[in-house]
Amino acid sequence: MAMTHRELGPVLPSEQEALLAQETSRKLAAHVQADAGITIRLLEKDHETDTVALPAMAVRLLLDILEQMARGNAVTLMPIHAELTTQQAADLLNVSRPHLVTLLQEGKIPYRKVGTHRRVRAEDIFAYKRETDAKRREALDELATQAQELELGY
Repeated sequence: MAMTHRELGPVLPSEQEALLAQETSRKLAAHVQADAGITIRLLEKDHETDTVALPAMAVRLLLDILEQMARGNAVTLMPIHAELTTQQAADLLNVSRPHLVTLLQEGKIPYRKVGTHRRVRAEDIFAYKRETDAKRREALDELATQAQELELGY
């Protein structure tokens, strides 16, 4: 059965799928070496039908997906070059769509217009998220340092 590429929205695993993902993740992780691909034998009705080689990056992604599913988390895959609607971009940043539109209008995140609609590249959203996360960590570190200095003065 041939599979075609399609973009999926977040998929929430059932309880049974989460348990299967947990078991599969554990078994797969036991056979994975750092930065090495693996070869998997495919079985159909208890007889081998084929083998497939998975590159190391695909194995790491598969393990990440299985671990998230095992925790009951929704999972989605998105090409880095994908263009997102403002709602999809807002969802990735965990902000409201109006707030995202403000960020776009202020030039904090690049976008383009398609007719009257704004489109944002996923890689630009991820870059903005990395930047804001780094600033947030820096501010927290500074607060922690200040708190330690204040405690030492007593």
